Amino acid sequence: MKDILAFGFDPAKTFIFSDVDYIKEMYPNILKTQKHINYSQIKGIFGFKEADNIGKFAFPPVQAVPSFSNTFPHIFGKGHFPCLIPAAIDQDPYFRMTRDIAQKLKYKKPASIYSIFFPALQGKKSKMSSSDPNSSILVSDTAKEIHRKINKYAKTGGGQTVEEHRALGCNLDVDVPFQYLTFFMEDDVRLAEIKVKYASGELLSGEVKLELIKIMQAFTKTIQDARSKVTDADVEYFMSIRPIQKMPTKWLMESGNMPAEAGVTVYTDRACNMQTASV
Repeated sequence: MKDILAFGFDPAKTFIFSDVDYIKEMYPNILKTQKHINYSQIKGIFGFKEADNIGKFAFPPVQAVPSFSNTFPHIFGKGHFPCLIPAAIDQDPYFRMTRDIAQKLKYKKPASIYSIFFPALQGKKSKMSSSDPNSSILVSDTAKEIHRKINKYAKTGGGQTVEEHRALGCNLDVDVPFQYLTFFMEDDVRLAEIKVKYASGELLSGEVKLELIKIMQAFTKTIQDARSKVTDADVEYFMSIRPIQKMPTKWLMESGNMPAEAGVTVYTDRACNMQTASV
């Protein structure tokens, strides 16, 4: 949770909750959702089997109900308002199911924006895993660890030798350092220059890795410095049930169901000023 707060969420506009701690408020909608899902549906959507533990069958409604605004009465009152869910594609089955149930409950259907995963350092055909710390860059990594991981494990699309690389260039579609740069490098002009020179073989893999190492070291240091300032009291406040700063959003107020002092919450990125997080 401190890692999340290190990205600079505004406490006046952000509510973070744990399913365990917030279960009392969630449970009425969980029960309503459970009534609209049977065994055949859950098996078809998620591939569960009879031998699976019962917790697997019970969890999808828990995942679904934060999409319903009346799960957060301290923010939205009794109104029903649309929810936007930025999610990775592996979460899609939950929210397709939720859209069907929302219609039955006469709630607003949630909408999703899909993002893509960063590839593991070893490439798209491998997977990031907490059991393999060398499969990814962690926000807790030291500068030395980042240098080692990228140099040793980041898959490249260049040639096996300098001569081969100069002659054939680099396959950027499989090159992990370049794919990371497309997200983390803020200088678009420099990124375009790297793309041309790297693809042609003018830039070597080691040179591109060095660009990424410097950027990742600076990025993680910024996050680590911010995280060091987040206290347990900050976490407690973000998780406290409290009014959220009102938002001047006309279409919400026109419904008549939402108190004027209520806020708008969406789990989204740093570019948006309306934020909430679910852990």
